[in-house]
Amino acid sequence: MKGTLDKVAAVTGSASGVGAAVAAELADQGWDVFGVDLDEPGAGHEGVAADLTRREGNQLAIDRALDRFGRIDAVVANAGFQHVASIEEMPEDVWEAIIALLLTSPFLLAKYSWPHLVASGAGRFVVISSAHGLVASPFKAPYVSAKHGAIGLVKTMALEAADHGITATAVCPSYVRTPLLESQIAAQAAAHNISEERVLGVIP
Repeated sequence: MKGTLDKVAAVTGSASGVGAAVAAELADQGWDVFGVDLDEPGAGHEGVAADLTRREGNQLAIDRALDRFGRIDAVVANAGFQHVASIEEMPEDVWEAIIALLLTSPFLLAKYSWPHLVASGAGRFVVISSAHGLVASPFKAPYVSAKHGAIGLVKTMALEAADHGITATAVCPSYVRTPLLESQIAAQAAAHNISEERVLGVIP
């Protein structure tokens, strides 16, 4: 069903968790939503499967949204994943993949969508960062580094975009009970030598 606002938002990580909630809320508000995720874009909106750790995947996401709707008024860069390990034990390929998805992908999405956000007259670029973009935790070096970097990217983008009617925003939520968080519980318990209940804050 076509949205009522004649506005198009591309949302990454749209198949589950925060991305699915953002996509659903935008659709409820009357936006046309184009979802992007690794395997399938999720229910309730159109979209494409794309590997956003690769330059080609980010270009594909923007191109397909334009092919379908002819415009882009907002981008929500939300896709991400996590890996819990010490710096000594962190696999180099995991570091590279997390940096690619959480930091390089928002940059590429901004680059490829920029002229269309300008043409919108009121373009919006939102990065779902994290409380870990503001403070650090042990055993999450690539995630914390990428989230800090994403906030720097948004600040730079806001300065460059101000004269073009584009706003750039970083959202920094704390823990949200999503599949991403669920996948970390056992790893966090093992890394800190505590119970899974303690990780969730059930035990004071």
